[in-house]
Amino acid sequence: MTKLDKSAVLDALFAQWRTIDGLLAGLSDSDWEAATSLPGWTVHDVTAHMVGTESMLAGMDTPESDVDVSLFEHVRNDIGVLNERWVLALRTISGAELLDRFRAITAERRAALTALSDDEWNQVTATPAGPDSYGRFMRVRIFDCWMHEHDIRDALGRPASDPTGTPAMFALDEMAASMGFVVGKLGGAPDGSRVSMVLTGPLGRTINVAVEGRGKVVEDFGGAQPTATITLDALLFARLAGGRVALDHDAIAYGGDEEVGRRVVDHLNYVI
Repeated sequence: MTKLDKSAVLDALFAQWRTIDGLLAGLSDSDWEAATSLPGWTVHDVTAHMVGTESMLAGMDTPESDVDVSLFEHVRNDIGVLNERWVLALRTISGAELLDRFRAITAERRAALTALSDDEWNQVTATPAGPDSYGRFMRVRIFDCWMHEHDIRDALGRPASDPTGTPAMFALDEMAASMGFVVGKLGGAPDGSRVSMVLTGPLGRTINVAVEGRGKVVEDFGGAQPTATITLDALLFARLAGGRVALDHDAIAYGGDEEVGRRVVDHLNYVI
């Protein structure tokens, strides 16, 4: 079970919500209808998805739909069905009304999360990453909202003036935790592989994965050199992991076993 500091995680989550609030404030009608990199979703739809997720976590029922959203090409699983039903239900309201809904539900969630006891925070629950602590689930929420912030920024051509910050660090922590699965399972790195993902730029860090039966994220390789090295910008890493941009191997540097490195990157898009 992943145990995380409640105050630190919640401070980052609440900061992420404030950033999104500020980004959405004052958007024009055409801004709300701008297409994002997510198939079929506009800025309005991405915001509706975030409102829907927090509403579900607050105990609200998912709206019914007279359309079988499971048949949509971009809906790949049960979570996608729930997401799409919220998006469709909220698509009829204006951007200003949707922003009011975002502010109301995040205020409600802020109060509920602040009131959680330590036992409730560490209780095992279902998360998008499998059974884990409720605190881990809230780190996933930081990751999800941070990714959607950049979906909106990309759609509107408004890059972040400062991409660093605590929410970004937690988002990358969450992605890093899945890299053992990406390298060992999806990327098929052979047993004995030592893969280093060197992320560059303001969010730079190194993610090391050792494959011993299965891939596992490790601090280091105990003095051994990596068998494969993958070097790319941290924000590009995040966008590729979320399937937001087309893969261009020329934007990535490989060292050691390049075949393994390229295969891992080919399977980097792991986000549901």
